[in-house]
Amino acid sequence: MGALLWLLIPVLAGLAAAMWSSWAMRNRRSGDVAELAGYARFRAAMEREHAPAATAPEHASDLV
Repeated sequence: MGALLWLLIPVLAGLAAAMWSSWAMRNRRSGDVAELAGYARFRAAMEREHAPAATAPEHASDLV
């Protein structure tokens, strides 16, 4: 009888995990529209040519 009680513990834990999982996923929406739009904006930004940066003086004597 004691062995059955020890077997019952993981079975109940598995059932509790299954119930929690189904409850946690109840409002999940499928679709990655926002993520794909963000990735498209990222790719567009990376493909654009950047404006040339301001040139820094080559020698320290040019700073004076």
